[in-house]
Amino acid sequence: MTEPTRIRAQLTGDKAMVRMRMAHEMESGQRREGGKLVPAWFIQQVTATLNGRPVLTAQWGPSVSKNPFLQFNLKGVKAGDKLAVSWVDSRGARRSDEVTVAA
Repeated sequence: MTEPTRIRAQLTGDKAMVRMRMAHEMESGQRREGGKLVPAWFIQQVTATLNGRPVLTAQWGPSVSKNPFLQFNLKGVKAGDKLAVSWVDSRGARRSDEVTVAA
């Protein structure tokens, strides 16, 4: 399993700037190693939830960089809310992480 997703939420009133870094190799399937193509292996779907309610869904492809960084703004957030991210990669591996929003 990969290392945990780093999630940060910076509150300003009822809004938050959410930043996250997902640990993943993200192979495009175009690179060669020892003359052979390295098979594609990348995050395909990312879902972010706030208190169990989906707030972001993204479909990614092989052109996203290694250890992808995602940033977005979110309204209606308060201290104590649960912010979670989950992803599924092209090999079927899954990862979910959750943080509590701090004041």
